[in-house]
Amino acid sequence: MIDHLFRHQYGKMVSILTRIFGLQHLEMIEDAVQDTFIRAMMSWRKQIPDNPEAWLTQAAKNRILDLLRKLNADQKREFKIASGSSSLAINELFLEHEIGDSQLRMIFTACNPVLNPKDQIAFSLKTISGFSSQEIAASLLLKEETVKKRLIRARKAIQKANLSFEIPMGQELSRRLVRVLEVIYLIFNEGFHSNKKNILIREDLCGEALRLCKLVRQNPNTATPDAHALFALLCFHSARLKSKVNEHQEIISLRSQDRSKWYGPLIILGHSAMNQAVETEAFSVYHYEAAIASEHLKAKTYEDTNWDQILIWYEQLQKISPSLFTQLNIAAIHIQRGAFSQAEQYLMRLDPESLEQKAYLYFATYADLLKYQGDPEGALKQLEIAIDLCSNEVEKQYLLKKKNEIS
Repeated sequence: MIDHLFRHQYGKMVSILTRIFGLQHLEMIEDAVQDTFIRAMMSWRKQIPDNPEAWLTQAAKNRILDLLRKLNADQKREFKIASGSSSLAINELFLEHEIGDSQLRMIFTACNPVLNPKDQIAFSLKTISGFSSQEIAASLLLKEETVKKRLIRARKAIQKANLSFEIPMGQELSRRLVRVLEVIYLIFNEGFHSNKKNILIREDLCGEALRLCKLVRQNPNTATPDAHALFALLCFHSARLKSKVNEHQEIISLRSQDRSKWYGPLIILGHSAMNQAVETEAFSVYHYEAAIASEHLKAKTYEDTNWDQILIWYEQLQKISPSLFTQLNIAAIHIQRGAFSQAEQYLMRLDPESLEQKAYLYFATYADLLKYQGDPEGALKQLEIAIDLCSNEVEKQYLLKKKNEIS
């Protein structure tokens, strides 16, 4: 229970405290929040309170007063903090919409351009989502020591730049929101297709990305068409999480997935967000990726998939944001359409090495092409290369299974 509460309350508490004391006291704030959870673990050994979240909220308020005393503030005075043109009492900061506002300020702080882009995700996961250094290291395939260095570097950058804890406005808001959405997208992708060796899906990361994107959409200044489109995309992908692997953590191909397991409420939520997202004339990569995911969800069976429409969305995506991976996906779509010569043309234009760690996807796609063209021996050779290059054990087993099916 503590782990669950820590994950859901840590970011809230750090954000509220930061709003009161300022970013210059961030390290002290993080220590104080961790102390609160340690006290909770000690206090709850004999009896867990009826409302643990309320207990933590009260503990956080008490901790705030302790810290204010330490900072020589007058305890009898009603503490006020600046908040734009108005001021707020401490109790008001614990209202739900103010908690969301504080967390959104923290998201924009984490994605401030003064922070190294490599540090932004680690800092986001730490301060907003309550991940430990060890968890961040595992999620991002880094050494724990590297994560600690990144967190220290991020805090120093914040101190040096003397950042204010606020949501930017005007053109600065538009520029910064782009990076906020990118970081949320990267967090989700790590959960949806983990870089960890033995795990394919990290539901905790997917859930956290959804939560952060929801926060962005709740603020009228950041609820842009791109934010709605990203939320729709995350909902559509999340709806299929339970059907991507079986109870043995083996990958289930899209063709073989039990579509009755796709989670309807998330699909409805995604469509609702998509309706808001299209109220614009300029579509982003999130719009097209959400449109592609939506097409897959529309099909009642794999054979019903509208590959022609999916190809159109991929081609639009390639126009606004050219990518080697989109090119590879277009090749894969042509294979599904039976347009083998077109698929081969796309593959021939790709250099597998340019896909770096994902080069195995190129050879796996080439294997599919050869299999459909009636060349099982050629397909086997391509699959063997893919298997050798694949570092994720779950995916490697999936490729081995495909190889055995051809042999």
